[in-house]
Amino acid sequence: MSSEVKDERTVEDSPPPREGGDRAQYGVCVFLALLGTAVIVDALGIPHITSGTDPVGPRAVPLMLGGLLVLLAALYAVDVARGGRGEPEGGEDVDLTSGSDWRTVLLLIAVFVANALLIERLGWVISGALLFWGTAFALGNRHYFRNLLIAVTLSLTTFYAFAIGLGVNLPAGVLQGIL
Repeated sequence: MSSEVKDERTVEDSPPPREGGDRAQYGVCVFLALLGTAVIVDALGIPHITSGTDPVGPRAVPLMLGGLLVLLAALYAVDVARGGRGEPEGGEDVDLTSGSDWRTVLLLIAVFVANALLIERLGWVISGALLFWGTAFALGNRHYFRNLLIAVTLSLTTFYAFAIGLGVNLPAGVLQGIL
C-alpha cells in the first residue's frame, strides 16, 4: 500500500467563507439602508393629496420603494453574516486575473461629465452625439467617421422621439430655430 496522500482539492475549490462576512458587502448593506432611509424621508415631505382618480396619493410608491430598500439591506446583511457571498463572474469572455481598465472607466466618466456640462449650451443633438461617439471611442471602437454618423443619427432620433413621441422638449442649444 502506498503512503502517498492524494490532494483532493481542485482549482475550482475556494476557501470557506470567513465568519461574519465581508466588510465590503456590509458596505453595500449600509449604502442600501441609507438610500432607502433617504427615499423614505424625502417621500414623507411630499404632501399627502388624494383625489377621486388617485385615492393613494403620490407618497405611496416612494414609501414602498424606500421600505423595500431598507428590507433588502437587512436581508442582505443577514445573508452576509451567515457566510453568503457572490459567485465570481463565470463568463467565457471575462478574464478574472486582469485588473480594472481604469483608462476606459475614466474616459467614460469624462464623456458623461462633458455631456452634462454641454447639454444646455450646445443642445442635446450636439452633446448627445459627443456622448454616443465618446462612449464608442472609450469602449474601443476605432471607426471614427462611421461612429460619428451613427452618433448624430442617434442623437437626432432621440431628440425628435422625445419631442414628437413624448412631448418632452430637449434643449436645442446653438441649433435653436434650426431643429
